[in-house]
Amino acid sequence: MKKTKNFFDPPKILVLGFGVIIFIGAFLLTLPLATVDGKGLSFLNALFTSTSATCVTGLVVVDTGTTFSTFGQLVILSLIQLGGLGFMTFATLFAFLLGKRISLKERLLLQESLNNLSMEGVVRLVRRILIFTAVIEVAGGILLSIRFSIDMPIGKAIYYGFFHAISNFNNAGFDLMGEFRSLTPYAEDPIVTLTVCALITLGGIGFIVMNEIFEYRETRRLSLHTKVVLVTSLILIVTGTILILLFEYGNQKTLQPLSYPGKVLASLFQAITPRTAGSNTLNIPDLTQPTLFLIIFLMFIGASPGSTGGGIKTTTFATLLGTVWSQIRGKEDVVFFRRRIVVETIYKALTVTVSGLFIVIAVTMLLTITESGRDFLMILFEATSAFATVGLSMGLTPDLSPVGRILIILTMFAGRVGPLTIAFAITMRRKPDAFRFPKGKIMIG
Repeated sequence: MKKTKNFFDPPKILVLGFGVIIFIGAFLLTLPLATVDGKGLSFLNALFTSTSATCVTGLVVVDTGTTFSTFGQLVILSLIQLGGLGFMTFATLFAFLLGKRISLKERLLLQESLNNLSMEGVVRLVRRILIFTAVIEVAGGILLSIRFSIDMPIGKAIYYGFFHAISNFNNAGFDLMGEFRSLTPYAEDPIVTLTVCALITLGGIGFIVMNEIFEYRETRRLSLHTKVVLVTSLILIVTGTILILLFEYGNQKTLQPLSYPGKVLASLFQAITPRTAGSNTLNIPDLTQPTLFLIIFLMFIGASPGSTGGGIKTTTFATLLGTVWSQIRGKEDVVFFRRRIVVETIYKALTVTVSGLFIVIAVTMLLTITESGRDFLMILFEATSAFATVGLSMGLTPDLSPVGRILIILTMFAGRVGPLTIAFAITMRRKPDAFRFPKGKIMIG
């Protein structure tokens, strides 16, 4: 009796789902209603913007605040929310509203979409995600609206407040400030800086971590995953802030004109935003080369698993660092918080990191051809930002050639769905070898 082929493949369905959303968004942005001039965007620019929004990146070829009408901006905001939380989360929301039962296949898709370790409790987690998202975005929107109301009419302040709250919680980095300024007018403003930093951080630590913190009062325990995420994130933020403060302290174009509290706030913001939001309070092209290289490093690491951010993820970086440290000390096991990391996790971390490096290197090489004459650091910055779905740019994005724009579109898409599908494929398709070859040795180092 022939076996029927099973066409249910979660990674393929997720890739297809993101692709459909992107093309629908691109079509809507080509409509005359979407732009201020009533002409709509060209399809390539619309596809770039839709991909950037759905993949919660934030790279833009046209200024969001001055190019798009309210309709166009709301399309972008919807794509950001869909891309940040994942279309399966919204599909589950509609199922809840309709009283529909979540099937086993849908639970498997949710597990993949959320990068969860198992299907157990995944539907309950989705309910929590929707609640967390609503509460955090509303709180952030209210705080930003109050602050913006000082500088603009109340209606506009509310619109701007909630747009930027949703954009930054989903680690997208789109802004409405005009002229590609992002949040640079608020570099020394503690309300805007700290609110947006909190939104980026909460969106970037992952919903699994957020849920465990929420339940801590009852459970009095945190999983190894949550501990590694929190410690790694804290170390990266503190180290990044200190280094940026040191590198930029005397730079007349960035920190030097600011007050000392302003310097600290701006350094903190620029340490958090590469993980992986894309908003900025300092002008990126004016940063020193050490700072730019540090930001490239932070962008590549990115946010944490199961979050709205991209990159290879904090846990991947921590696993690799722990492996190197264990080897240096002559230890056989990688241990975090008195727990041994299984070899499969180390292999997965290596695979995700090497795959990410390969994509960044390949795209950088291709962009040096398509964007010839541009500074190499600017191109490397752009490629890393696109892969890690960050959205920071040294100014190259609006001037990209048509081929360069297509390359960045593909890179953003790969950066959003690639690491997830690679990790899922490794976990779900692991098969025991039928036989094992004799051991062999090669020289390393």
